[in-house]
Amino acid sequence: MEYAFTNRLKAQMVLTDHLDPSSKLLTATDLYKFIWVRHGEVTLEIDQVETQLSAGEVISLTPLHHLQLRHVEGEVLFLLFNSVFYCIYGHDSEVSCNGFLFHGSARLLRLQLSTTEQARLESLIAAMRDEFEVEDNLQEEMLRIALKQFIIHCTRIARHHLGFEPGDEEQFDLIRQFYILVDDHFRELKQVQEYADRLHRSPKTLTHRFTAYGLPSPLKVIHQRLEAEAKRLLLYTSKPVKEIALWLGFEDLATFSRFFRKMTGESISTFRQREKSSQGEK
Repeated sequence: MEYAFTNRLKAQMVLTDHLDPSSKLLTATDLYKFIWVRHGEVTLEIDQVETQLSAGEVISLTPLHHLQLRHVEGEVLFLLFNSVFYCIYGHDSEVSCNGFLFHGSARLLRLQLSTTEQARLESLIAAMRDEFEVEDNLQEEMLRIALKQFIIHCTRIARHHLGFEPGDEEQFDLIRQFYILVDDHFRELKQVQEYADRLHRSPKTLTHRFTAYGLPSPLKVIHQRLEAEAKRLLLYTSKPVKEIALWLGFEDLATFSRFFRKMTGESISTFRQREKSSQGEK
């Protein structure tokens, strides 16, 4: 099964249960992705880190994440779209997924669906398939509505799994806005106080909210975002390390080197050589 929609403005949405490991859809740099293991298991590499998903699990990835498909045993559903088709930033008030389902950190939000949740997503996918079959001037908008419903439902599932109650909207939005700010400003703002000021909260309040929902501390979120971007630049570009350090907002190479070793347990040169060698062997 594979359905695809594109228009002259290059809006794109794809629903498929089969992707070849060499598919351009996996390496596209503009696609948001939902990956849902319906039966069996799948082995992926996300930013060079091997990840195994089992039946009933769903993950969401941004265009920043580098994805490779290593092994599929069973049935996996891929739902992909670009921001021209549906902009999660422009429609943030509608779906509340930006900074929650989708953010640039390497820390993935893995959803283990219940039987009821799987049935609900199945019905949404069935409706989506029906809309792909109807080729008229309303198709694009109907597909956009179907995608929005899928995103909203995944957001609800994630909120429930993390312990957010229906009345916790303020807490949910505070945490989500923090992730959005980190994605936007991690290069120049590296202290929790700087983000707390923009959110009109104290650092202590932020830390308490994150702890209450079992999330990494605000400072760790900042550091994880920096670490993820550093690894991507080291792996997927040929930029000199000094240039990467300056681009990430470190005052000098030594400061960047200390940060990287603290986060990963190894030197920058060791990491880059090991991972580059690993890529060459695959």
